Amino acid sequence: MSLWTHRKLIVSMVQRDILARHRGSFGGALWAFLTPLLLMATYFLVFGVVLKTRFSSDPSTSGYVFYFLAGMLPWLAFSEAVGRSPTVILEYRTFVKKLVFPLETLPVNLVLSGLVTEAFGLAIFISGLFIARDGVPSSIVWLPVLLVPQVLLTAGIGWLLAATGAFVRDLGQVIGFLLTLWFFLTPICYEERADLPLLALNPIYVLVRGYRDVLLQGVSPWNAGLAWLWVGSAAVALLGYAWFHRLRKSFADVV
Repeated sequence: MSLWTHRKLIVSMVQRDILARHRGSFGGALWAFLTPLLLMATYFLVFGVVLKTRFSSDPSTSGYVFYFLAGMLPWLAFSEAVGRSPTVILEYRTFVKKLVFPLETLPVNLVLSGLVTEAFGLAIFISGLFIARDGVPSSIVWLPVLLVPQVLLTAGIGWLLAATGAFVRDLGQVIGFLLTLWFFLTPICYEERADLPLLALNPIYVLVRGYRDVLLQGVSPWNAGLAWLWVGSAAVALLGYAWFHRLRKSFADVV
């Protein structure tokens, strides 16, 4: 597959993207760690300290913190990649017009950059678990079972948005609003409710619940919802790649 053939290029582009975002800043590459730290701290201060959000089953602040941050981990990677996808072709228009370049790798670069952000967030989360709970559950070995559909889903949506965004310039603003709506429709900063069965149709909710099972509950995340997420994510990835491949020949005409 083209992505595997260009794997070294992808790694190089991801490194370049991460460094370029922080080049010239005082903190430099340290911001790759500080960004998820500050983002998670901000949400915690708003919902945990100012709004004093608590759960009936665990009224402590630490219980809410870990519940919230476990849900934020997949959202960090997903929202970063999807939010940048509509403009990625325009951002790299030089590659579109002047070079023979594997354009399908551009959305994948965003997916992997988002995973780097999540990795730093996961390191922060695990450090907190060691401090507050003296370790992490052994069920963390199930994490790859969640990462595979997460990557497929994010890449598929990224290909769809990248291809469409080359023609619809307002798509970036629309996606920004939809991501905000999606965040609040997912029980990340508030407690899950069993009386809302429609939540099971939200793929991010399936991921969020899986992360909490693995990192907090110490159980396997595998269930019918996750099985369907694997199938659905693979379908979205194939659809997104096909859509991108179909439109890529016209990119040079519009950028």
